[in-house]
Amino acid sequence: MSEYAKNKPTGFKNAIKKIAIVGVCIILEEVPLDTAADDPSQAGGTIGSHLVSALLKSGKHTVTALSRKGSSNKLPDGVYVAPVDYSDESTIVEALKGQEFFIITVSPTAPRDTHNKLVQAAAKAGVPYIMPNSYAGDIEQVQLGVDTLLGPVAKANREEIEKLGMQWIAVCCGFWYDYSLAGGEARFGFDFDKHTLTIYDDGQTKNSVSTLAQVGRAVAKVMSFPLFPQDENDKSLTISSWLNKAMYLKSFVVNQNEIFESVKRVTGTTDADWTVTHENTKQRYEEGITLVKKGNMSGFGKLLYSRAFYPDDPSNCAAKAQNELLGLPEEKLDDATRDGIELAEELQKRPERMAS
Repeated sequence: MSEYAKNKPTGFKNAIKKIAIVGVCIILEEVPLDTAADDPSQAGGTIGSHLVSALLKSGKHTVTALSRKGSSNKLPDGVYVAPVDYSDESTIVEALKGQEFFIITVSPTAPRDTHNKLVQAAAKAGVPYIMPNSYAGDIEQVQLGVDTLLGPVAKANREEIEKLGMQWIAVCCGFWYDYSLAGGEARFGFDFDKHTLTIYDDGQTKNSVSTLAQVGRAVAKVMSFPLFPQDENDKSLTISSWLNKAMYLKSFVVNQNEIFESVKRVTGTTDADWTVTHENTKQRYEEGITLVKKGNMSGFGKLLYSRAFYPDDPSNCAAKAQNELLGLPEEKLDDATRDGIELAEELQKRPERMAS
């Protein structure tokens, strides 16, 4: 049954004004590896900082970042800081009281129960809406999710949110293009220090991908809409259109060969400057999953990216992308590649973010 703003109590504000986020960092070198593993506010800064930037730019929200007490983590100007002790739920609950939307971005190195703790605290604080830590491919591409080990976890996170009486919005954006390009050989295959490239199969399989900035713009755009339609005649876009659903976006639909051509244009290099090898995606996936099953998480990047490039079932949600609906800009591949190469230098300072 549809909800309408006209039926809400007197004083109801039909907008999301107060947004809390966990996982924001702009000074990457201040994030020590030994604290990143148990401090989600420090460990998830890659996408978090882009989300915050876009939200602040809209001028429609106050943004509060959860940050570990005593942290030296430097946050963007304009962000309110809520110091918390992640081992003390009451401090998280207190930080989230009065917040209308909670965005979760946490590092893959964070403890497994991190997401659960944050969601439980949000429910106790009365937060009605959550963006779970699920910035990936199509949540409806079930087998891909199962094979990459991410799908069942993300599904359980969404179900927990609903069970606790809250609603969610997932972000289906594919791999972050710039981050994946920068993150080492296990992702898009590039090692910029060694000038080596591993190509999956023949390099022709396409994935839909999004830049970090495009994800930020998309989330900020949805958050800027009214929460509910005014009445049954109001057909404008509202946040409620996405509740307990996914928002879809893309920047590019590309294969590795096209990425390689862009890299060469941006760096002024030629084929002669690179050592290129080819690996079978399914064999590479099996190698990765075998490592992970033995407790060696260095195999996770291998299994994740090789699986996404399976020729018969790639990660590509371009047909569902809502770019036009959201008014997202067209981007240039070479600009995004340049950003990725620059990001590689920053990620080198955060070894926990470099895929093995």
